[in-house]
Amino acid sequence: MSQIIETAEPFFFLGDSTKPACLLIHGFTGAPKEMRLMGEFLNQHGYTCLGIRLAGHATEPKAMIRSRYMDWMASVEDGYQLLRGVSQNIFLVGLSMGGVLSLLMSTKLKVRGVVAMSAPFTLPRDYPIWMLKLVSVFKKFNPKGKGKPGSGWFDKDAYREQISYPQNPIRSTAELKELILEMRAALPNVNVPVALMHSKDDAYVLPENMERIYERLNNAKGATKLYVSGSGHVVTKDAARHQVFEAALEFIQRVGGKV
Repeated sequence: MSQIIETAEPFFFLGDSTKPACLLIHGFTGAPKEMRLMGEFLNQHGYTCLGIRLAGHATEPKAMIRSRYMDWMASVEDGYQLLRGVSQNIFLVGLSMGGVLSLLMSTKLKVRGVVAMSAPFTLPRDYPIWMLKLVSVFKKFNPKGKGKPGSGWFDKDAYREQISYPQNPIRSTAELKELILEMRAALPNVNVPVALMHSKDDAYVLPENMERIYERLNNAKGATKLYVSGSGHVVTKDAARHQVFEAALEFIQRVGGKV
């Protein structure tokens, strides 16, 4: 088994048993660390928080290449079942691919609500799945973006502490697209409250992705949208993070109340 990168381990913060618990889910190629500050913030307000590590992440890229999107779904379900030992009332809180997983898994698990941040409705370069799988036989990785690494971040200190794989595994990108397609099909079946958040300055997953997700949440028991500014894609760590944390807290307090 591959060793987890130092400081990228899963985390668990026990809170008030009378309040719901939060399952925090990181993004594609990322690590639990990108959700840790949010977990600490929510825990300071009494919420039990579990930050999971998705299969193949926070170790080495070849471990991710071996993982499939069903493994990422299973990682969420494993975390959910662990949290059920603490609370029967659980919120799914996800960033980027974690947001995709949160929306999809809310149709498969009994949850109180969903917070989905920077979630993609489509990939920046939306190649067919068969093509991605074919290309991955000959080429393992693609750059994450066109600009210099970290150029999309507003808080440069936060970027220097970020842990993620430096490139996107092409085979894993095919899995991500399959996962997104599963989410799209499931969106009309989401029947819990949803809080969507996205940065207007996200150059990686463009803001219109939030609009496309929102318009398909026809049966959610209330869906809200929040745009923030002065942040890149990783809104849980970049400069606007406190606005994101406060909005998530307000949503969880309003929807969850006390058990």
